[in-house]
Amino acid sequence: MKAWLVVLLVSVGLVAYSSTQYARAEDSAGPGGDDGTPQQPGSGGSSGPAASGSYVVLGYNDLGMHCLNQDFSQFMVLPPYNNLYAQVISRSGEDPHLVSSGVTVSYTIPSNTHSADKTNFWNFVQALLGVNPAPNVGLTGNGLAGNMKPSGDNDWLATGIPITPVLDNGQTNPYPLATITVKTSGGQQVASTQAVVPVSWEMRCDLCHGGQGGKVTAKNILQSHDRLHGTNLMAARPVVCGSCHAQPELGLSGQPGLPNLSRAMHHAHASRMGMVSLTNECYACHPGPETQCFRDVHLSHGLTCKTCHKSMTAVANPKRTPWVDEPRCGSTACHHVPGHQYEQPGVLYKRSKGHHSVHCEACHGSPHAITPTVVPADNVQAIAVQGHPGTIDTCKVCHGSTPDEPFPHTLSGGD
Repeated sequence: MKAWLVVLLVSVGLVAYSSTQYARAEDSAGPGGDDGTPQQPGSGGSSGPAASGSYVVLGYNDLGMHCLNQDFSQFMVLPPYNNLYAQVISRSGEDPHLVSSGVTVSYTIPSNTHSADKTNFWNFVQALLGVNPAPNVGLTGNGLAGNMKPSGDNDWLATGIPITPVLDNGQTNPYPLATITVKTSGGQQVASTQAVVPVSWEMRCDLCHGGQGGKVTAKNILQSHDRLHGTNLMAARPVVCGSCHAQPELGLSGQPGLPNLSRAMHHAHASRMGMVSLTNECYACHPGPETQCFRDVHLSHGLTCKTCHKSMTAVANPKRTPWVDEPRCGSTACHHVPGHQYEQPGVLYKRSKGHHSVHCEACHGSPHAITPTVVPADNVQAIAVQGHPGTIDTCKVCHGSTPDEPFPHTLSGGD
């Protein structure tokens, strides 16, 4: 573990706060408020549609929710670590094309500009991971504002953004908006957009372990682990869960003979969910009764977590690799349109590409946040570029004029 973990974090993504109440807060506040409410993105800083200029940029997160501990003094499940992507498309010439050089792509999170005073992560990161990033700087060197880099896969990327769900004004909002800006080499702004940077620490361990969350709950968990499994974790605090139970999303291989953390957690708790009274038992650990991170078009059509993920026992399958073996759009009874392609073989939806190598997330949104969602912030980008929420399906967002040929929902046409 320790310092080499940071190298691994550069190449992997991390995973999984209100649904209705935060949606109302975003809906009622004025544009551009310091509570993360939507502003008006546009081309070259105008208030018109973002697709009216020579470039368009589409932002997206690799996951519908990134989780982190609220307290790091006892143990760490996940650090503050959010990944933000952007696809830049030039609308000049006969056909649009993807842009991965020759421009500067930057990001800011206007409602959330600092984190070190909102979490104790920087107090314990040295003991946990053997590294000592400066306050408000994440594990890959990025802060809450900066430049994005070419990902090598047709889009732009900022990894490890150390954001928390607490805004600068003290409000809690798991769906803050980042502003992504594209400038030419001469410094002229040619496109901008807004995209949600989802984050929550609403892991409700206290529902079973008591303590009302935070340090007390964490101590109760470690004490129970020591009592039931003969460990001595209380004496080793702060503890990284992945040092014993593998966490592929962190690049941690764990200890031989022990189950990975996902297997251990889902298997141990599957028979105990009767202890909590929740309509959706997944929200006992995944954010959460207030956050309700599953908020997308599938929810609106009556699907549940178990529609795709089946059960806690299924997720606990020892043959499953967490965050690698996931449900696939193209292998379900839902998505089988003749002539359509879905994920590439061996690639998850979050990094798959479709129409002329445009990333699926750029048009459809992040996993668990496939647009339109019940959280208004998720719909800001689509409304700005095409005038309505949902899948970005208006040809002239990228094309100067509507093409005559049918739309190919396939990975075709090269880059």
